Amino acid sequence: MSDEKPAREPIVEDARIDALEARLRAAREREEQRNRPKTQGSDANYRSGNRALANLLGGIIGGLVIGYAVDSLAGTAPWGLLIGLFLGIVSAFRSIILAAKTRPEEPSERD
Repeated sequence: MSDEKPAREPIVEDARIDALEARLRAAREREEQRNRPKTQGSDANYRSGNRALANLLGGIIGGLVIGYAVDSLAGTAPWGLLIGLFLGIVSAFRSIILAAKTRPEEPSERD
């Protein structure tokens, strides 16, 4: 029994398989690089957009609440609400314009 040959010869690695594995490895590396998180610039833009939206909504809602409170205390029907709304809009746009004029922070250089 020890002199018998196995029914099948062992499979020898083919050069085509090695080349295919190398190409697959390179494709996976390219895919990982493509799917990495975006740079800090997109995060900063996202934050500034959220800040502008918060300023706009906060100014309008704050002006409405303060105007309504003035109306209910002073009894000046819609005028306190309208003036509060106008002042809230002006305040919101002022803060958005001021935020747009400031330079963004430079990302720190890391070694």
